[in-house]
Amino acid sequence: MRILETRVAPEWVDYNGHMNDAEYARVFSLALEALMDAIGLDKKGRDQHAYTIYTLETHLCYRREAYENQSLGINIILLDRDTKRLHVFMEMLDEHNQCLATSEQMLMGIATVSGRPAAFPTAITEHIARLPHAQAENWPALAGRKVGLSR
Repeated sequence: MRILETRVAPEWVDYNGHMNDAEYARVFSLALEALMDAIGLDKKGRDQHAYTIYTLETHLCYRREAYENQSLGINIILLDRDTKRLHVFMEMLDEHNQCLATSEQMLMGIATVSGRPAAFPTAITEHIARLPHAQAENWPALAGRKVGLSR
């Protein structure tokens, strides 16, 4: 599911002439905000439900360079979920559908009053159920990677 479309802003380009590594994280963060909007946790929804989402863990993998003004599309798929967590996988694609980067993230639902983990409100759970879910036979090839030296 396409969750975000944007372009590489001039201020995101570093001394190497391509998008700085921190800006990849920014774009994936913007995609998570778009996901929150899509599941009913925009500002109004966050206020109404006294609920938000925090990122617990991120694994960002750089595949190709992105350049100033290049178009970027972020696709998202839900890998797994439970009553208060989402395991998501995002791909950053260029205008030719080439993968520039991936971000695999574990997200936690938080009750804003207590600041503690809490189950997703029913209305949000219904939106989450409509997200695309990865099936075993089409699990993203780059999901589930770990950092380490190959031996």
